[in-house]
Amino acid sequence: MDKQFSNHLIHETSPYLLQHAHNPVEWFPWGDAAFKKAKDEDKPILVSIGYAACHWCHVMEHESFENPATAEFMNTYFVNIKVDREERPDVDHIYMNACQLLTGAGGWPLNVFLTPEKLPFSGGTYFPPKPAYGKPSWLDVLMYMKNIFANERDKVEEQAQLLKEHLLKMDNAFIDQTSIAITEKIFTKEEINTAVKSIEQQFDLINGGFGNAPKFPGAMTLLFLVRYNFFEPNEQIEKQIHLSLRKMMLGGIYDHLAGGFARYTVDSKWMIPHFEKMLYDNALLVSLYSEAYRASSNADYAHVVTQTLHFIETELMSSEYGFYASYDADSEGEEGKFYTFTQDELFEVLKDDFEFAKTVFNCTPTGNWEHTNILFRTQTDAEIAAAQQIDTEAVRTKLNSIEQRLLKCRNQRIKPGLDDKIILSWNAMMCAAFVQAYKALGNEHYRNVAVQNIEFILKAFTNKNKPGSLLHTYKNGTAKYPAFIEDYATCIQALLDVYGITGNDNYLEQAVQFTDYVKTHFAGADGLYFYTEKNQADVPYRSKDFYDNATPSGNSVMVNNLLQLAILTGNQNYYADAEKMVAQLKINMLKHGTSFGNWLTSALTFIYPFAETAITGLDAEKNRDVIYHYYYPHLIIQTDTTGEKKYPLLQSRFVKGENKIYLCQNQTCKLPVSNVQDFIELLNKF
Repeated sequence: MDKQFSNHLIHETSPYLLQHAHNPVEWFPWGDAAFKKAKDEDKPILVSIGYAACHWCHVMEHESFENPATAEFMNTYFVNIKVDREERPDVDHIYMNACQLLTGAGGWPLNVFLTPEKLPFSGGTYFPPKPAYGKPSWLDVLMYMKNIFANERDKVEEQAQLLKEHLLKMDNAFIDQTSIAITEKIFTKEEINTAVKSIEQQFDLINGGFGNAPKFPGAMTLLFLVRYNFFEPNEQIEKQIHLSLRKMMLGGIYDHLAGGFARYTVDSKWMIPHFEKMLYDNALLVSLYSEAYRASSNADYAHVVTQTLHFIETELMSSEYGFYASYDADSEGEEGKFYTFTQDELFEVLKDDFEFAKTVFNCTPTGNWEHTNILFRTQTDAEIAAAQQIDTEAVRTKLNSIEQRLLKCRNQRIKPGLDDKIILSWNAMMCAAFVQAYKALGNEHYRNVAVQNIEFILKAFTNKNKPGSLLHTYKNGTAKYPAFIEDYATCIQALLDVYGITGNDNYLEQAVQFTDYVKTHFAGADGLYFYTEKNQADVPYRSKDFYDNATPSGNSVMVNNLLQLAILTGNQNYYADAEKMVAQLKINMLKHGTSFGNWLTSALTFIYPFAETAITGLDAEKNRDVIYHYYYPHLIIQTDTTGEKKYPLLQSRFVKGENKIYLCQNQTCKLPVSNVQDFIELLNKF
């Protein structure tokens, strides 16, 4: 990059912001300096939002933000702010909603024009340097915005106020206030079936997943269906679950050499990925495949989990046991260059195994994508073995050799850019993924990584200037930005998950403390949580987020946390809070199931309650770990090896010199059994 220019981003730590630090545009970070300049000079603000792994963000930078003439116009007539959406998801959330209201669409890069008071009045996503794709040029957009701000200021201010009112109403549009008074069961079987039917309407029965291209994994919705199908076996649902999992793990969205999933595919067949790898996608998909493995014992799912976590540990884990944010889609200025192979390259590396690999990975002489080959499969190891009449293990051994040789070749290339900031919520989701992998595979190493990561989170993200609170991002030994609701919610979830596999009371106590903090600093009068805590002054207003999109809504995660805490602590206020939250979102959950997958997963527990399990005696922890190998989606376990635990579920359960396992509901227990097999028989009848 030409470094003859430097702007105000030069002192930032975000890799995305640093990518723009030498643009001729006078970029400011989001903050008081930019806001003051806009007010003092009475200029509109351009806030441009993206992230390091965003392909079209790079394209617009090269086409427009590196152009000195375009930059001069921007610098003359606008105050220009660059935002890393991963550092400031609250800012992105507000202005993405504004863009979607204005244009009916959203995406990144997100370019929104604001009044000096930070209120949006117009915006869009990517704009080309010359008119194309049915869009005006970026310079045409800038000229238009400059002119209307200068000559039609009253209309700009009116538009900004109307937009603000609409955006505030959007939050309330999700909420059904009439359901707050709860007089009967919050969710019924019939209602959950209605939600499932709404999801079924989105099934792609040919390629799996939901809807058409572009194709996103839909991990939360699939996880809900895995659990639903456990309680309500349904042949069509089960078929769709396994079709989706199969197509994704065989498709180009999955990295067959190193493990890990790309963010989405541009086609409906999961073949052509948008090559960026995000930590959160892989966390959610590891959890999904782990649970699907426990439900089905499909060895291919276990392979996906093992290979993906190996990728996470080798490529995205820091020496402190924190997890980095993402790998870019691009390397050497080209999308996907790192991941694809020409047929000549494959032959050069594989020699005698070339024909086998070419067939397995569907490679062609001219390439299956832009004159090169994306590695994707159509058959599992077992299907290849059956077709070629050889042993499945022999196929896997041969493929391991092929994959390792191709990976060695690939690793000699220039890697895509690594975004090495560490985000609290994404780390907490990956911590939970390691817990689920431990439950599925019994690999002690996964439990150790989960423990190390949660310890890192508690140390690195603690806000030393505000006891009891957390920060959002961490890099180079420094954490910054007040944490958002999704950070607290997923951190609490991770604490409860690690508590479940360790029995360490410190994690449960910390989860309670953060939950109380969230209730005090984030809850609205309706019991639902704002994105930001109260008194945050640098956003134009506080918003709420309810959709389970690429990541779960902080509100939906909190529902599940509260339900678990009610059992683990005996505090039924937590249950009442969760019930009130679900009641207000129920109508939307029933209508738009694929947008509320994590909400529905929590709602399922109102119909099929948690199996509250107290395990006592010297072998309590060993028995707990064995029980986790048996799949029961709604299982909460507390252990006591000394008789000293004070939690309600464990009260009067310890008998010195004996091992006891109690199966309970609403703190009322059946007669205890002394071994795991007898307990499993009880659980099967629960």
